[in-house]
Amino acid sequence: MGYVMVMSECGQCKKLFSYNPHKVPSLNNVAFCKECVDAANPIRVKNGLPAITYSKDAYEAIPEEEL
Repeated sequence: MGYVMVMSECGQCKKLFSYNPHKVPSLNNVAFCKECVDAANPIRVKNGLPAITYSKDAYEAIPEEEL
């Protein structure tokens, strides 16, 4: 049994980060890092949009059989 993390650039800041592909916030298959999501949420709420939520394990490894 092994664990898997996907790595790619953040769709906003272009920083390389790792994540759970089933739980990370994304748009059109472009993933966003935790820092960018957290920075965007106050702006979204101020503009009347809902905050983007993600589970606490969205940026952690997952068991390979969950892929």
